[in-house]
Amino acid sequence: MEKLRKMVNQIAYTPPQDRLRTLSTLQFSLIPLLSLASTLYGFALPLRHRLYRLGLLHKDRLPVPVISVGNLTWGGNGKTPMVEFLAVWLAAAGISPLILTRGYGGADEAKMLQRHLYGTPVKIGIGANRANTAACFLKRYGHISPCKHGDTDLERLFSDNKQGNCSYSDQIGIAILDDGMQHISLWREIEIVMVNAMIPWGNRQLIPLGPLREPLTALTRANIVVIHHADLVSEKDVEATASEIRKVKSSLPIFLSRLAPLYFLKAGNMSCKLALMDVHNTLVLCVSAIGSADSFVERIKKLGPAYVDRLDFSDHHLFQAKDIDMIRMRLRNLQSQFVMKPVVVVTEKDYDRAPEVLKYLDPYEVLVLCSSLQILSHNGNTEDSFKKCLWQHLEVNNKV
Repeated sequence: MEKLRKMVNQIAYTPPQDRLRTLSTLQFSLIPLLSLASTLYGFALPLRHRLYRLGLLHKDRLPVPVISVGNLTWGGNGKTPMVEFLAVWLAAAGISPLILTRGYGGADEAKMLQRHLYGTPVKIGIGANRANTAACFLKRYGHISPCKHGDTDLERLFSDNKQGNCSYSDQIGIAILDDGMQHISLWREIEIVMVNAMIPWGNRQLIPLGPLREPLTALTRANIVVIHHADLVSEKDVEATASEIRKVKSSLPIFLSRLAPLYFLKAGNMSCKLALMDVHNTLVLCVSAIGSADSFVERIKKLGPAYVDRLDFSDHHLFQAKDIDMIRMRLRNLQSQFVMKPVVVVTEKDYDRAPEVLKYLDPYEVLVLCSSLQILSHNGNTEDSFKKCLWQHLEVNNKV
């Protein structure tokens, strides 16, 4: 199954003009079937939206504002880091947010959020039915309008608050919908769409032939677009992506972001922090099962290892014994080739998905890269203006 996923993923991100040069005979044989499924999916999409518009399918509305963070393509667009960014920002201003996540793929993203946000007023609800999950949390904690938080200083919403001296209400003030763009059964006040700057639209086909969950015209529903991993591509590529977005909706505010490496943690001893410079001049094997492995590898290369090798698995892949054997074999080959002991580097998502499995890589050291999302200054748009744009949308919707 893993091999099939990799083949389909390669088809999805290979432009039609490059297929003859890069795809195998087996992959070519899959294209007609994938194309048929993509066509059927394309017919079903507008029908589903029409049923909601006509009221034939019910759309739930929460008593608190909802900020949706989603994307048009599968995986690797920075949705969960953006969700965490929003949750930290709101909590710093005294607003208690509720994150609604489906917990897909072993709930790796939810586990990472729980670790990062431990000790804050942020609540995390896990479940495929986000409306039911929200109802349970709202019943338990109650809710309050963000503007009625007695300790909420709106100035804090537009500046860094590092004092940690806010008083929090346990009542929920805002819900953040993780991977919410296609979850249209829940009403939202703000739609943030994340776009991967390295591979924005793949081959521009709908799933499963391509990576698009919806056509680019779906950007008309967006309130804000964030081009993620913008620091890993040229200014020209960023502007080309932004130009395509503006062709769909010229009024869309567009911001740039990156995933900034912070430090390493030792697998098995997550209380032990290591500096980023600790991999300088070392031999590194990047092992990942995420949506954008290229961005992960590029960030590790920027830290200055002597050599970087990689093993990529499909997004949310659960590591098994045969995968560990494959990784160990690659490590032994690297050690023999370079006459130095390699270090394994994984993402937090990979660690949280299978912390016990990675212990079987002993005696090789496994490091976990910890990162956070940063809004980049570009064309007058800054982190401050990003936050103000969000708050203005909430005000327009009479929610604050």
